[in-house]
Amino acid sequence: MKIIIFGLFLSIFLFPATLLAQEPEDIAAVTDEFENYFYESLKQKGIQNYDLAIQALEKCENLQPKNAVVLFELGKNYYFQKNYKDAYDNFEKATKIDPKNKWFWVGMYDVCYDTRDYNQAIIIVEKLIEFKEDYKEDLTSLYMNTQQFDKALTLINELNERFGKSEKRDNYKLQILQDSKYAGSEKDNLIDQIKKNPKEEANYISLIYLYSKSNQEEKANEIARQLEKEIPTSDWAQVGLFKFHLNNNDGEKAAKAMNTVLASDKIDRKIKHRIFNEFLIFTQKNPQFDSDLEKAISYFDNDKEVQVAKEIGKFYQTKKEFVKAAKYYEMHLKNVNDDMETILLLLQSYTDNSQFDKLAKIASDKMELFPTQPELYYYSGLANNQLKNHKKAKDALESGLDFVLENVTLEINFNIQLGEAYNGLGDFKKKDLYFSKANELLKKSKQ
Repeated sequence: MKIIIFGLFLSIFLFPATLLAQEPEDIAAVTDEFENYFYESLKQKGIQNYDLAIQALEKCENLQPKNAVVLFELGKNYYFQKNYKDAYDNFEKATKIDPKNKWFWVGMYDVCYDTRDYNQAIIIVEKLIEFKEDYKEDLTSLYMNTQQFDKALTLINELNERFGKSEKRDNYKLQILQDSKYAGSEKDNLIDQIKKNPKEEANYISLIYLYSKSNQEEKANEIARQLEKEIPTSDWAQVGLFKFHLNNNDGEKAAKAMNTVLASDKIDRKIKHRIFNEFLIFTQKNPQFDSDLEKAISYFDNDKEVQVAKEIGKFYQTKKEFVKAAKYYEMHLKNVNDDMETILLLLQSYTDNSQFDKLAKIASDKMELFPTQPELYYYSGLANNQLKNHKKAKDALESGLDFVLENVTLEINFNIQLGEAYNGLGDFKKKDLYFSKANELLKKSKQ
C-alpha cells in the first residue's frame, strides 16, 4: 500500500528553487505575468477550483513551454480531477525535462496505482528505488498484485535479511507459501539463514512449519531439536514440538508444550491462539484432555481482544455439543457477567439441551439485572411453559412483549409461547388469539 499526498507547499518550494538555479538575467526575464498566473493556479488548487488552476497553468505553459514545475502542477490538478490520462502525460513530460526530480516520478506512480496499472507502476517504482530504497517495499506489494510471486519472495527475503522482518512481508510470505511450488526455495533460504544466524529463532519456526505442512515430520522434529540444542532456553522450540506431538497423537507432550508457549511472554499472541485452537480441535476427538484445555483458558484471562472461553462455547455450540458449550459460557460469565451476547447464547444452549430448570432460573435472574431485555422474558416464558408453570410463563411473556421492537421473529415466538401458556391455563380463546397473531406475523414476514 502506498500513500502520497500532493501539497501546496511542495509546489511553492519547487518553483522558487527553479528560479534560484538561473542566472540573474534569467530571473529578471521571468515576467510578472508568469508569476501571477502561477500563484493564481496555486490559490485555485488550494480551494479545489481545479479547472481555473489548469487554465492559469496553461497560460504559464504558453509563456514557458519547458518549465517542468508547470507540467508537474498541471499533472497534479488533472490527478485531483481523476483525469488520469492527462495527469500521467504531464508528469511524464516533466520527468523528460528533469528526470532527477523524484516527485515527478511519484506523480506517475500515483496515477498507475489509482488506475491499478500495476505492471506500469513496477517500471516507475524501479526508477524511484534509485532515489530512495524504501520503495522496495512498494515493489514487493506490486509483485504481489501482479502475482509475480517468485520475484516477491526473492525481494521479501532480501529485505528481511537487510532490515529485519515486518508484519506485512510476513503476511505476503505466508500467502505465497500456500502454493507448495515455492516451498522448496523457501526451505533452502531458511536453511541458509539458520547457518548464518543460528541464534535467530524465527527461522527455525518457519522451517518447522514448512516441513510439517509438507508432511516431513521427521525433518520438522529434527529442526525443533536443533533449535533446542542451539537455544536451550527457547520457548519457540516448543511451538514446533507442539505440532509434532499433536500429529503423533501424543496429547500429554502436546499439552506440556502448549503450556510452555502460553506462559511465555516472548511469543506472539496470534501464535498462542493458533496453538490453543489446534489443541481445542484435538480435544474434541480426545476428550480425556478437556482438563488441560480448561487450564489453558486461564492464560487468556487478561486478553481483551479475544474472549477465549466464550469462543470455545461458540465452537461447541456449532458442533451441537450443547452441554460443553454451556460450560464454557458459564466460565466466561464468571468474569464478565454483563455480556448479553453470551447470556443469550447460554440460554439458547440450555434450550437446545432441554435444560429447562437452568433456563428458567438464569432467565429469571437476568431479568432482574436487565429489565428491558425482551429475549430474557421469552426464555423465561419458554422454560416455564416446558416446566408446566404456565402462570409464570404468561406473566413473564406479557411483561416482556412491550419491549419487543422491530424484531418480527421474536414477536412471533412471544405469541406462540403466550398461546402455549394460555392453552396450559385452559383459556382457549386467548390461546387461539395469540396463535392467530403469530400466524399473521409469519405470513407478513414471508411477503
